[in-house]
Amino acid sequence: MAKWLDNAVFYEIYPQSFQDSNGDGIGDFNGILKRLDYIKNLGCNAIWMNPCFVSPFYDAGYDVTDFYEAAPRYGTNEDLKNLFNEVHKRGMHILLDLVAGHTSLKCKWFLESCKPEKNKYTDRFIWTHHVWEGQEPIYNIHGWLRGISDREGAVATNCFSTQPALNYGFGEVTEPWQFRADSEEAEKGRLLLMDIMSFWIDMGCDGFRVDMAASLVKADPDRKWTSLLWQKIRAWMDKKYPDAVLISEWGNPAQSLAAGFHMDFLLHTGSSHYMDLFRVNPYFSKEEKGDISEFVKTYKKMQEAVNGNGLCCIPSGNHDMKRMRHTLDEEEMKIAFAFLLTMPGCPYIYYGDEIGMRYIENMTSKEGGYERTGSRTPMQWDSTTNDGFSSASREKLYLPTDPDIKRPTVEKQLANTNSLLNMVKKLLVLRQSHTALQSNAALNFLYAMPESYPFIYERQNEEETVLVILNPVCHSVSCSFKDNLGQILLSYNGIASFKDGKLFVPASSFTICQQKPCAL
Repeated sequence: MAKWLDNAVFYEIYPQSFQDSNGDGIGDFNGILKRLDYIKNLGCNAIWMNPCFVSPFYDAGYDVTDFYEAAPRYGTNEDLKNLFNEVHKRGMHILLDLVAGHTSLKCKWFLESCKPEKNKYTDRFIWTHHVWEGQEPIYNIHGWLRGISDREGAVATNCFSTQPALNYGFGEVTEPWQFRADSEEAEKGRLLLMDIMSFWIDMGCDGFRVDMAASLVKADPDRKWTSLLWQKIRAWMDKKYPDAVLISEWGNPAQSLAAGFHMDFLLHTGSSHYMDLFRVNPYFSKEEKGDISEFVKTYKKMQEAVNGNGLCCIPSGNHDMKRMRHTLDEEEMKIAFAFLLTMPGCPYIYYGDEIGMRYIENMTSKEGGYERTGSRTPMQWDSTTNDGFSSASREKLYLPTDPDIKRPTVEKQLANTNSLLNMVKKLLVLRQSHTALQSNAALNFLYAMPESYPFIYERQNEEETVLVILNPVCHSVSCSFKDNLGQILLSYNGIASFKDGKLFVPASSFTICQQKPCAL
């Protein structure tokens, strides 16, 4: 595994909403470059940037027209190369978002595949032999387009109808128009991915977060063939690009890490109980309506299944879900971040979560965002025009800025020593100064009872043991506990105390302390 992941903390950038440098109302590469020092000073040393390739933007860039060219609205390939270089000068790393499963309808490959005459693109997408075939449901095919060209047949789509599915074959072949996953035609898809990846790694990117990574091979419910495809790519990467990384949008770490990915996210879909933490009846709410036990039970099973072969990561959020601030206030978010930034794996901070940016309700959809659009508004930097995001007139902005007069900005939060932003910075300094809090150190849950508080766990390596005590609810709590706390490293809203075999934890607080070194 790439060694730099041992202490990596990622910052997710939605490029069109982060920083505009040329006054056209849309964020761009040079805007990101302008804010690299902010990201580094925050305490993040790695970046995941959402898709930035040529696209008609029906799905915010997740519908790619040209995988080898940056979208002009963000800049040129040379601008992107320069961004890579500037990231590396600061001792940081950057991942691109690879849309591996489909293209846009305007992609040259797809337009060529639509022609009736046989050509080298004919089998790059999933076409039936006849226009009315493909009526029966097939695992991981989300729809069909018919009557769009003179070619006989219907073409499979992923997600939106603007995203024709690339052909990586079928795990279970039941129709004459389906290619086996180990066929020459399907293998060409893998080779194409490797060529795209080589192009950008050679230019300076440090790897990829792969969109819908589990969905490439169709009719493959146990992901056997999809896993084999990624295992081949990982073997190639390990040999040619050993410091580059692969991160999956998969949501099943035991499966995805065995498939060759370095790490996987807990997603808002699936059975990880991720949503129990910050969003649906959130455990980190003051209202005492959450339950941490099911998350802990599931997380333990994932740990056992993964067995140290890669990283399971917990994000603050991402571009596909409502922001954490939608369900938690800033005080609650401080305790949530104390959890996020002391857990194993590489933490991910979605841009603006570190200042408590709000989810904006009832926004008109933009570029396929729909209900997600309210989480994609411009970053709020300061008190200047458009919160410092852009010098463009308001009607030209990619999305409107938050209209709330009390909206947070980086400028305001930096000036307030008790702000969420300054707490996140303190927590990241703590994480980087204690190896027991970084990606690979052991995790032991000590107190995580059903519908109960506090939540206690320890991180441990050969150098030290760090104890984390969290109480998000608005009253003090206590529990039986077997040991003294040790040296206090960081606390909020008071310090937990130990007396007569019981631990007393103040309301809405966290305590992080270092215990005596313990050999594993």
